[in-house]
Amino acid sequence: MAANDKREIPSTFSSSPSYTLGVELEFQTLDTDTLNLAPLAPVLLKSAPAILRPRITHEWIRSILEIRTGICNSVRDVENDLLQTCSMAEELAADNHCLLFAASLHPFAHSKDQLLTDDVRYKRIMDDLQIVGRRFISQGFHVHVGMLDGDTAIKVCDAIQPYLPIFVALSASSPFFQGQDTGLMSYRTKLFEALPLAGMYEEIGDWNSFLSDLSMLRNAGIIKSIKDLWWDARPHPGFGTIEIRACDLPTQFGDILGLTALVQSFVALLAESKAPATSCNQQILRWNKWQAVRYGLDGKFIDPSGLLGRSTMTLRTAVHRLLQKVKPMVERFETERYIKMIDRILEHGPGADLQRKAYAEKNDFQEVIKQLHEKFWE
Repeated sequence: MAANDKREIPSTFSSSPSYTLGVELEFQTLDTDTLNLAPLAPVLLKSAPAILRPRITHEWIRSILEIRTGICNSVRDVENDLLQTCSMAEELAADNHCLLFAASLHPFAHSKDQLLTDDVRYKRIMDDLQIVGRRFISQGFHVHVGMLDGDTAIKVCDAIQPYLPIFVALSASSPFFQGQDTGLMSYRTKLFEALPLAGMYEEIGDWNSFLSDLSMLRNAGIIKSIKDLWWDARPHPGFGTIEIRACDLPTQFGDILGLTALVQSFVALLAESKAPATSCNQQILRWNKWQAVRYGLDGKFIDPSGLLGRSTMTLRTAVHRLLQKVKPMVERFETERYIKMIDRILEHGPGADLQRKAYAEKNDFQEVIKQLHEKFWE
């Protein structure tokens, strides 16, 4: 990936070596006594050693600390990068009466108690969003995959959208919100969809069409930066990547690596596919996404493109079929060890299932956090 994104809306695509990786994890910062969200990210950023500072940054509320990798040539590089950075960040957090917690929603924190990061862009956005923005106290997991050119990035962006519910189901980790069981596996997704220009997106077509759309949105005053497009997947011209943004933040380190490997292999498969583009019915896409959000791996899935078959299937079956499809790419990237971590999710469920199981046993959200935090490095 290109090292930086200097222009707000780049007019050219910064070509990257094919399928390089970058991963972003948004951790909750918790008070170690109460285990509630605490506005400690600015404290951690200020006190971080120089070696850690390039790898951590703020998000739009002060109780989120983002950890990001450098440019990685393989999933193994991602693993080593995150092992070092997350370990250092945990030590930094412990020194500041803080605990870093991986899940896309805190189970009992209230949105009204959260403090906004002191950032001009975030203040502008919050002034526009009002209560919709104040309720968006969620954390995500983003994977960048390097693309050689803009047309390939757009091709993959269009082709991958029908299959993003699979990744939502595998990563779901937000069943609780403000002390209640939402009944959903990924309530973060519904909070996210309330934001303007967020979630699903229209078919783009090609690089020139993308530039035309960006210019129209900018000239109309709808966006100031490509960052204002909060799509489930988006081209990132300045980085030379496609960025997959639909996932919840997995609660276990192995799940993060497994999903990163699956994203890389599937993106590569789509990038090199010779199959003609297929237009998909938006209502089917929305139904598939709802199934993943509501039911997780037990939800239903219809593949409008036919890559995984034409019959209605469960999302669990869709995962199995996708794993078979990407097998040649997995072998090429030598990521078999990481892909096997997807099998564990299929067997035990994603983070949402682990949280519900822990709450059923203890009836105590603090115990849920303790149990999941202890299992993060598995």
